[in-house]
Amino acid sequence: MLMKALRVGLGQLIVLGDALSRPRAQRRAPEAQARVAAEAAHLSLYQFHACPFCVKTRRALHRLNVPMTLHDVKKDAAARERLLAGGGKVKVPCLHIQDNDESRWLYESNAIIAYLDQRFGSIA
Repeated sequence: MLMKALRVGLGQLIVLGDALSRPRAQRRAPEAQARVAAEAAHLSLYQFHACPFCVKTRRALHRLNVPMTLHDVKKDAAARERLLAGGGKVKVPCLHIQDNDESRWLYESNAIIAYLDQRFGSIA
């Protein structure tokens, strides 16, 4: 019980630290931001609210100014089942990429951030 309380407390400190030190969002022309939003509509992030790797990934989303659907698999059993069925494991963060008829599940925060930087970083 003590370990759970410490883990929850540490998680909340991580979330607070993120809120206090969040990077500035990338500024784009309205038409470029609309393009980003349209492309991001096919993406969703499966995550835990206080997971440090998920916080790192959400910070990148904020920095790149990419609006995205977030699924907290700790609180949403249906999202957890979709993650398990689609990605094969309940591991977060996980980016679900739905392009046309192709569905990909990308795990690991560094891989997700590299994908986001490559796809959205150069859109001005």
